[in-house]
Amino acid sequence: MRLADQVAGWAPEPVRAVDPLSAGPAAALSAALGYDAPVAVDGTPLPPLWHWLFFLDWPAPADLGPDGHPRGGGLLPPIADRRRMWAGGRLTVLEPLVVGIEAERTMAVSVVRPVTGRTGELVFVTTRAELRQRDRLCVVDEVDTVYRSGGSAPRAHPPPTDEPAPVSRSRWATTWRPDEVLLFRFSALTANSHRIHYDDRYAREVEGYPGVVVHGPLLALLMVEAARRTSARNVAAVEYRLQSPVFVGEQLLVDGSVAHGEPDTVRLSVRTARQQSHAVAVVTSR
Repeated sequence: MRLADQVAGWAPEPVRAVDPLSAGPAAALSAALGYDAPVAVDGTPLPPLWHWLFFLDWPAPADLGPDGHPRGGGLLPPIADRRRMWAGGRLTVLEPLVVGIEAERTMAVSVVRPVTGRTGELVFVTTRAELRQRDRLCVVDEVDTVYRSGGSAPRAHPPPTDEPAPVSRSRWATTWRPDEVLLFRFSALTANSHRIHYDDRYAREVEGYPGVVVHGPLLALLMVEAARRTSARNVAAVEYRLQSPVFVGEQLLVDGSVAHGEPDTVRLSVRTARQQSHAVAVVTSR
């Protein structure tokens, strides 16, 4: 059955969740990223995108599919033998979330768009999450995810490289070499059991990658962190797009520059020795 037919008429109900927004996850990610101290404690603002550490869902093993993701339900599209990739998103920060204050998240599917690409049929799904504290809308988070059937041909990717990342002297330049330990810790902190992030054999033999894949959300977060840590102003908006994967052990460079004529806007990218741009982001401060 065509993917378009499988999602025709699919309109799941919004999902609501609450979370105390305790300080522990922020401290844990701060440590995983090598920061000297937690970036947020009780009563202080949570950095943009760090809400991905909260509102987590831990399905029972019987409810997981062979890829490590939930088999279905919730806001997952009814696609047989589903494969997924985080494609990008947009974040609006009306006011920062505050650690230690209970938050409410309402998430809904806003866009379902079947397309036909070079490797076959795809379905783009956009979810929109609204996060509130004390009945005030604080953050709007839209995430674009692309799905395909396991029967379609995977996109070919060049093999990872051991070569060092390009060098930059910009104030946003940061180099990282994500290893298995960082990927494990990030998976645990975001309740992400997708096997492409830890199972080399599965990543190669089933999903067609040349190695274990660095999380797309981690790449997005590293770009936003480069902007946040070099600015004295608060991040107001983020738009990011994930273009091609980075693989475990590769050195990457997060680099940036001020957008022409927009002093409050920084354009960032993730680069490796083998590719000029794996991901891009635009971060606006106020």
